[in-house]
Amino acid sequence: MTITDQPEAERLRGRIATELGRTRERTALLTDAVDDADLVRQHSPLMSPLVWDLAHVGNQEELWLVRDVGRRPPVRQDIDDLYDAFKQPRKDRPSLPLLPPGEARAYVAQVRDKVYDLLDRTRFTDRKLVEDGFAFGMIVQHEQQHDETMLATHQLRSGPAVLHAPPPPEPAARVAGEVLVPAGPFTMGTSTDPWALDNERPAHTVELPAYVIDAAPVTNGDYRRFIAEGGYDDPRWWSEEGWRHRVEADLTAPMHWRRDGDGWAYRRFGRWSAVRDDEPVVHVCFHEAQAYATWAGRRLPTEAEWEKAARWDPATGRSRRYPWGDEDPTSAHANLDQRHLWPAPVGAYPGGASPLGVHQLIGDVWEWTSTTFRGHPGFTAFPYREYSEAFFGDDHRVLRGGSFGTDRSACRGTFRNWDYPIRRQIFSGFRCARDATVEEARG
Repeated sequence: MTITDQPEAERLRGRIATELGRTRERTALLTDAVDDADLVRQHSPLMSPLVWDLAHVGNQEELWLVRDVGRRPPVRQDIDDLYDAFKQPRKDRPSLPLLPPGEARAYVAQVRDKVYDLLDRTRFTDRKLVEDGFAFGMIVQHEQQHDETMLATHQLRSGPAVLHAPPPPEPAARVAGEVLVPAGPFTMGTSTDPWALDNERPAHTVELPAYVIDAAPVTNGDYRRFIAEGGYDDPRWWSEEGWRHRVEADLTAPMHWRRDGDGWAYRRFGRWSAVRDDEPVVHVCFHEAQAYATWAGRRLPTEAEWEKAARWDPATGRSRRYPWGDEDPTSAHANLDQRHLWPAPVGAYPGGASPLGVHQLIGDVWEWTSTTFRGHPGFTAFPYREYSEAFFGDDHRVLRGGSFGTDRSACRGTFRNWDYPIRRQIFSGFRCARDATVEEARG
């Protein structure tokens, strides 16, 4: 759809301005929570200094909106290379001549002023990049993705707690066991969601045999049994690559866990608390997830299986935007938007369940799938190949669903995330699946 009606265009401008402002408030929260020394410090070689992320989101906004959409002169062309994520590996970024915190804040503010000005003058019919406000939506999602990255950096930093949020809701429904997903076709991906990114496109039909998927993500209690029964010490459960990594990295439990008497404690943003058994396990890598699934006599779902469970409506045969329908997420549907600082216990969001009864597919934890990252059939890179296509291949595994740190603008039933299978500083968990038996498939 191309917006040509003036009232519709004004509504779109209002939505974009709201999303830009809401997103920048989150960026400010994450960067204002610490002092300048913390902003320039690298808290892990896996992560950038927070001040790099701050200026990087401004630089991307300048490149795409000020220069490309607005066709206006550069604000700071001299810093383009410093904030090019492909040219500057994360481990090297602290040694770069980065903008100091005050200058970085002034830069992103100057860029944003120019963006608000050009937004008032942009016609959403000029070219594909701005159709339906896509370029602005892309920048909102990009900044929100970096906000989640900065939230992960906060989880890795040492020192007293600086972020605060209320706990997530308590369970409102009992959720356990598995859900059968019948055999048949479903529509995967999208060709119509106006702000969907290139790797979510195009919509295409996928035929799947019947399978069974967990009604909820694997919990801490489930995972503690895997640990207690020697799951980390038995190579039978691990792939060859996974076992090699487990040994080399000395993995013995999820990241941020430590022994606490007879149990476990978990460090969350500077605070230690007892591991709660009914919360989804978080901070596990793909290899850990795969080993658990093998130990449990299961497997990880494919990406297509995850998406069918999340989107397919058996009553209509169509694919919804979210498990609960097409409407945007609210606090009743899912644990998103950094409203809380850890996953909600299983059963906390019955309003977000799919028609088949699969819960918490959106929010709480990113869920590892068994699928390597590639384009959908008919994929076309847009507006630049480095967003998705440069990562296609066997090196990255797909994660789906978003986490408590994912913003609603960067999360929907078609949204695809990807990472190296050894990564666990991200807010990653999983659920299991298996092939349906002949009896189950027959119904």
